[in-house]
Amino acid sequence: MRYIDLRSDTVTQPTQAMRDAMATAVVGDDVFDDDPTLHELEAYAAERLGKEAAVFVTSGMQGNACALLAHTRRGDCVIIDPHSHIADHEAGSYAQLSGVSLRFPQSVNGTMNPDSVRACLTDDSDVQVAPATLVVVENAHSSGAVVSLDNMRDIYQIAHENGVAVHLDGARLFNAAAALGVSDVRELTQYCDTVMCCLSKGLCAPVGSILAGPKALIWRARRARRILGGGMRQAGFLAAAGLVALRDMTGRVKEDHENAAHLGALLDAIDGVHILRDRLDIDMVFFTTDWDTDKAARYPAWMLEHGIKVTGCMGGEYRMVCHHDISRADCEQTAQLVGAFAAEG
Repeated sequence: MRYIDLRSDTVTQPTQAMRDAMATAVVGDDVFDDDPTLHELEAYAAERLGKEAAVFVTSGMQGNACALLAHTRRGDCVIIDPHSHIADHEAGSYAQLSGVSLRFPQSVNGTMNPDSVRACLTDDSDVQVAPATLVVVENAHSSGAVVSLDNMRDIYQIAHENGVAVHLDGARLFNAAAALGVSDVRELTQYCDTVMCCLSKGLCAPVGSILAGPKALIWRARRARRILGGGMRQAGFLAAAGLVALRDMTGRVKEDHENAAHLGALLDAIDGVHILRDRLDIDMVFFTTDWDTDKAARYPAWMLEHGIKVTGCMGGEYRMVCHHDISRADCEQTAQLVGAFAAEG
């Protein structure tokens, strides 16, 4: 049975081109630094992202952890949106691994107020206050919203004026670019020192992310990856799929955005369902409902019985995510079933 899986854009299956590339990849040993396909991916990714060097990591979370370890010292402070992925969904790894604290400026859906960021940028002149040594911007934000280029530029300039680096959590970087109408992601990455982008979110690669930045900093990140157990052996099999993802799949993510907008409009027409339109920038649809606790609890299992995989209520909200394996017809079928469930007593 084929399920319509709307839980995340991480559930995509590798394309046939990826499977073929993996089957024929020339590989070596990553730890010995002699895997030619991995070298090709890292060089291509660095050029595509406008940075000197890049390292392939197993996940976006590992990429962010390596970035923090490379940028900061234990006891430093990181300026970041309070609802960012690093702050909310990475198991507190910033504290466990890097030993840093977080400071939250005023922020709405990932767009941080520049003046508030400036106010957060403490130095090491006061022994009572942790010095801020890194600002993290997340774009696209995990709330489904996109941060404007103007805001990215303002944050970057303020940070650099104060001698502080900027890391871009670009797990869905190409979604952000598509939403902003930017054909070259280097228009975004010019406003950061390091950038992490996922190859398995919307781009269909089975595993992996890229961390890119200056050569010296990426060398430190590579060492951090090793400490975290991220040294791989014949990683070229995964890199082969990653090359297909970056070369062939980035241009189609706008289709996912269009499907999400269509799905959102259909859901919004259902009594008791309310779309959060200010966060409908990319491939995600967030909504609230008037359902009581019992009905909300029954929703995921009821949808699964009818062939659709969804997540339940999280923090008072529901989420659906469109991706390569979700068609316009799938969106319409989903909306019909949500309508049927909503109408049940």
